[in-house]
Amino acid sequence: MNKLNINYVSLSRIASHALRHEPWLYELELDDEGWVPVEELLSALRAEKPEWSSLSEADLNEMIAASDKKRHELRDGKIRALYGHSVPDKLLKQPAEPPAVLYHGTSPEMAVLIKASGLQPMSRQYVHLSVDTATAEQVGRRKARAPVLLEVRAKLAAESGVPFYRGNDLVWLADQVPAQFIMFPKKGTDLFSLL
Repeated sequence: MNKLNINYVSLSRIASHALRHEPWLYELELDDEGWVPVEELLSALRAEKPEWSSLSEADLNEMIAASDKKRHELRDGKIRALYGHSVPDKLLKQPAEPPAVLYHGTSPEMAVLIKASGLQPMSRQYVHLSVDTATAEQVGRRKARAPVLLEVRAKLAAESGVPFYRGNDLVWLADQVPAQFIMFPKKGTDLFSLL
């Protein structure tokens, strides 16, 4: 642990809630790219728990370093969540060239809907895609015991005009992905095929 005895998982969870879902509950206002001043977030977090009364920017740096996924970014006295936003106003992202292939883990029931209408952001601002099958499978297990892994032909989709945005080293984002760029597993195999 650390000098303040901070549980960084708990801190990350609350910071994520404040920066991704309901900033107004913490009296925070995100700018167009999701940034808030570090001092404003620290003030809100200090009010959440008495043991966080002397929380500092160094603690936020430690929270980011301790995370298994890079969820937050600190820069120039500001902090933001990198992905996973469900706030009403869409955050601005800069399009970037994606890897050739990305992956998406989902439930078997959702895979049927995705096959019909493509990947949609649902309650989030963007579709979340993983750079590897292990991460996609981990995400998919949140939705089903036996998740379905979809392979997204991201480079081909981007060349056809679908914008992609870098979330972090493991996560890419898209507004939506049409079904024609998604490969589904063949029944009874780990091999992928187009619709």
